Amino acid sequence: MAMESDKDLGGIRIKRAIERVPGGMMVVPLLVGAVIATLFPTTPKVFGSFTGALFTGALPILAVFYVCMGASIDFRATPYIVKKGGTLLVVKVGIAMILGVVFGRLLGEAPIGAGLFAGLSTLAIVAAMNDTNGGLYMALMGQYGRPRDVGAYTIMCLESGPFLTMVTLGVAGLSAFPWQTMVGSILPLLVGMLLGNLDREMRAFLGRAVPVMIPFFAFALGTGLDLTKIWQAGLLGLGLGVAVTVLTGIPLFFADRLTGGTGVAGVAASSTAGNAAAVPAIIAAANPAYADAAAPATVLVAATVVVTAILTPLATAWTAKHFGEPADGAAEPAEAAPVPERA
Repeated sequence: MAMESDKDLGGIRIKRAIERVPGGMMVVPLLVGAVIATLFPTTPKVFGSFTGALFTGALPILAVFYVCMGASIDFRATPYIVKKGGTLLVVKVGIAMILGVVFGRLLGEAPIGAGLFAGLSTLAIVAAMNDTNGGLYMALMGQYGRPRDVGAYTIMCLESGPFLTMVTLGVAGLSAFPWQTMVGSILPLLVGMLLGNLDREMRAFLGRAVPVMIPFFAFALGTGLDLTKIWQAGLLGLGLGVAVTVLTGIPLFFADRLTGGTGVAGVAASSTAGNAAAVPAIIAAANPAYADAAAPATVLVAATVVVTAILTPLATAWTAKHFGEPADGAAEPAEAAPVPERA
């Protein structure tokens, strides 16, 4: 019997609607969680059980998420991919470290309490700068770059998670983390990498779960936010998003050209991953010194995800137009399979 179409079934294309929003699979569930928490704050206590657990379960979901993400990273990446991805990784994290040192001296661990920059913190800045939107990067490289530039993200995946943010905050001279906590923050990713490289079937099996879990931990994160304070992220969130695209995009452009590229891949990496919105909560759970900064930082980073999802493609298209696309882009074979999309 022929399959009925979505229209015949009366289906509502919820997924497509969500994906029309930049970073939608992260941003929309996060906002839904925030709305429920703001208007119906007793919901998790009233329903309890699995419903209550979902409202407070961001960290366990993220632990599983990082195992699956790690499984998508291939140890056997080609030399070009290691050089390209490694360079972009070092430059992106290096910029976050420099800014972390500067703002760490000025702000310390606490957020700014009042005024135009209320809610801004070193934690928000570092978390927004550290992590690249992988799905966006790969989509842009598929359009403007070479196939092997897409594979470079297998190395850049190491940005994922709170580990490098912890390192950056430590380098900035702020409250340090015990070595056990730092190892624990990267252990799920390492376990996933081991499983994925020992068994290709495990890589495929775990990798498919990466995009599925994003809306669930995003919702759980959103339930810890108070929408009455989100207005503060308006211009400040916009400004932080512009800063990420500009302050990381320019150095990444030159780094890409130094490794034989046109600069397009570097600019395409000048975004913030949706997963980065989860980092402030993880950092605060590991070190209470960042507890006050976590909630406003989550809002600011979430806003940055949306802003960079709009600005980075525009900047990448402009770069490709003015600096040219690689002549061999269409004919060059892919050197590594791209990792699963990350919001």
